[in-house]
Amino acid sequence: MRLSNRGAAMLRAYKRHPCVSLYSVRRTGPMPRPLASNEHLDTIAALLDDMFRIPGTQIRFGLDALIGWIPGIGDAVAGIASFLIVFAAWRRGVQAITLVRMIANVLLETAVGAIPVAGDIFHVFWKANRRNYKLLIREREQPGVNSRRDWMFLGIILFAAVAAVGIPIGILIWILRSHSI
Repeated sequence: MRLSNRGAAMLRAYKRHPCVSLYSVRRTGPMPRPLASNEHLDTIAALLDDMFRIPGTQIRFGLDALIGWIPGIGDAVAGIASFLIVFAAWRRGVQAITLVRMIANVLLETAVGAIPVAGDIFHVFWKANRRNYKLLIREREQPGVNSRRDWMFLGIILFAAVAAVGIPIGILIWILRSHSI
């Protein structure tokens, strides 16, 4: 649509008006969202990992372990909920190695949690959300100090994953070669 000279002049005058430039969404852009506070993230970690206590013991568990009992989707939903703290850490600019360790914590808990019964017991003792919250606080208070520990943890996880896949394949190859005609 083409504006007449008078319409174009009115539009330019409108854009120059002080109130338009002051209150225009087009010029100021969207409002930034506030970051989740440490208190909110601690509440999320407590809700997912420490909400309930087994009477007569010091063993605590949260919604993460309970949701894991739902067949098929329970561990996936719990894993998605666990990424809330990881996302908050990413928004705060945590080092990449610490983010990778946080993601590995969640993936490990989700993968092992998919094993019936044993995975649910693992949920109670691993507590990925509490670990990730502590990593976030550690990184905030002492940035980059413990990156060697993060690398060692990831190395051990990688070695265990390769062994978990490689050993059964090696045994299968050995069985097939020893029983071939």
